Amino acid sequence: MGCAPSVHRSSQPFLHVASNKKSSDGGGSVAAMRAGKTKSTGPSAWENIKAIGMTLAVFLLIRTFLIEAYRIPSGSMIPTLLVGDWLFVNKLAYGPNVPFTNFNLPGYTDPKRNDVVVFKSPDQVDQPEDPNPTLVKRCVALAGDTIWMRDGLLYVNRMPQKQGFPASQNAKGDGSYAHPLFVWQHKFELKGLTIGDPPTTPTIDNWGPLVVPANHFFMLGDNRYDSKDGRYWGFVPRENVRGRPVFVYYSYNADDSDRPLPFLTDIRWGRLGTILR
Repeated sequence: MGCAPSVHRSSQPFLHVASNKKSSDGGGSVAAMRAGKTKSTGPSAWENIKAIGMTLAVFLLIRTFLIEAYRIPSGSMIPTLLVGDWLFVNKLAYGPNVPFTNFNLPGYTDPKRNDVVVFKSPDQVDQPEDPNPTLVKRCVALAGDTIWMRDGLLYVNRMPQKQGFPASQNAKGDGSYAHPLFVWQHKFELKGLTIGDPPTTPTIDNWGPLVVPANHFFMLGDNRYDSKDGRYWGFVPRENVRGRPVFVYYSYNADDSDRPLPFLTDIRWGRLGTILR
């Protein structure tokens, strides 16, 4: 998500006056043309190619290492992010990823609790056609944290983490829902704590306690009952982190608009420029 330079105009129009006299350099110009000594006044084809190549190189450099645009396709982060939001993501903050590798350059900070983070998903075995999509969720726990959920309330290091308004107003679903993908949690479960042992069958509202491994994060969507997040596919490795969303630069009602061409006719003007927290 400048003013055009002003042009001075003379009060007198330019007049092209015919003259019976030959210009002083007319003969010389004709002779030069005949001799093939005239210079081209426009850029050569090679100069145009170089200019286009330089522009593309600068664009790719910015997109790869500094900032990139992302579109929100689902409602897992409602109300922080809406379907149809377009974000600028700061890739330099957490360290830009070197293309086609799992190597990240150094950033100037690391994800913190409650940061909204863009990352490459851990393997999602239930969708082999796209096992590692780029996602955006909220980082709720860091390496070494002990986390669990009881009756839909998240605890981090024994401290309850209540969702603030308006996220707490999201529709609630069936908290007893158990998905086969939840079985990954058994490997990281912690038993013998005073809060009780982990449930035999983890559900969407009751799971853990788990300990976040070194160099990993745990991510949840703000829309807890409509979010396929860390409860399903586990912890996010540090090298999967791609950036921090900065603000919404464009948004339109892509979910339930009844207008033609909603990307033009149903723009959410009030969301443009929204800073993400």
